Amino acid sequence: MARLLDKAQVEYELIPYEVDESDLSAIHVATQLGEDVELVFKTIVLHGDKSGFFVCVVPGEHEIDLKKAAKVSGNKKCELLPLKELLPTTGYIRGGCSPIGMKKHFPTYLHESAAEHAQIYISAGMRGLQVKLSPADLLKECNGQSADLITD
Repeated sequence: MARLLDKAQVEYELIPYEVDESDLSAIHVATQLGEDVELVFKTIVLHGDKSGFFVCVVPGEHEIDLKKAAKVSGNKKCELLPLKELLPTTGYIRGGCSPIGMKKHFPTYLHESAAEHAQIYISAGMRGLQVKLSPADLLKECNGQSADLITD
C-alpha cells in the first residue's frame, strides 16, 4: 500500500498502534493514536446485487447504512462481504483492510464527512498500522467518490 502511495507521490504518514485482538474497533485505534474517533475511518467491503463488490470507507464509530450504500453504488440491495471471503477477495484481513492496494480495484465510496478534515486515518493494510493522509488524496488514489453512507 505504501509503495502505491509513494508511486503516486501522495503525502502520507504511517503510524503504528498497539493491537488488541479482542478489540479491532476504530474506537480502540483512535484511543491508541490519541486522536478523535471522527478521524479514524474503517473500510467495509460489500457485495451489490447488480455491481458486485464495492468498498465503503466510513467514520469508525458509525454504522454503514446498507440502503444508502446500495443506492450510491447503483444497486437495489447490498450485503456485507462474509468475513471468510475478505482475504481471498481483497488480500486483506479484518482489522487490516485498506481501501488502497486490494487485489482488484473495486468502486470506492468515502463518507462525505471526510471532507471536513485536513487528514484522516485509514488502515495501512495490516493490523497495528494506520496511514494518515488527506481525504482528497485518498479519493484520487482509489478513484473514489464522496457519498452519504452512514445511518442518521
